[in-house]
Order: sequence, then structure tokens, then C-alpha cells
Amino acid sequence: MSHTEKYKQKLVARIRRIRGQVDAIERSLTTGDDCADVLMLLANVRGGINSLMAEVLEDHIRNHMMTTEKPTVPPTELAEDLIDLVRAYLK
Repeated sequence: MSHTEKYKQKLVARIRRIRGQVDAIERSLTTGDDCADVLMLLANVRGGINSLMAEVLEDHIRNHMMTTEKPTVPPTELAEDLIDLVRAYLK
């Protein structure tokens, strides 16, 4: 993860928004709202999670995989690590 406090605060704010969206799903289910409304709430949460995952993945690639801190790691190993990350992200 990026080591800047501003970046961490931004990610925590995203998580709090997602938590609020999940709470809205729970309220919607307990009050018996229409299925279409519940599905829309679920899609919103999925979008928020996907966006968060993409940002963390990008940060990891930029700040941990593409740095000069690991000059002994062969490019093929870096590529395999990146492929593994993308596959996990796309599941």
C-alpha cells in the first residue's frame, strides 16, 4: 500500500461508503423492498468494491512491482506476479 496518509484516508473513506451501501442493502432486505431496488443496491456495492480493488491493484503495481528495490527479480517473475494479481482481481 502507498505510504501516504492522504491515500490511506481516501481508501478508508471509500470503505466507509461501501459499508453504508451494504447497510442500505440490509435495510432494504429487512423492509421487503422490491427485488429491482435490492439488485440496484447490490450493483452499487459491486461497483464500489471493483473500483477500490482496481485502485489498490494499480498502487501495488506502481509502487511495489515496478520499483528499483527489487533489481534481482527477473522480468518473467514480475510478469507472473502481475498475471496472478490480475487473475485474482478478475474472479
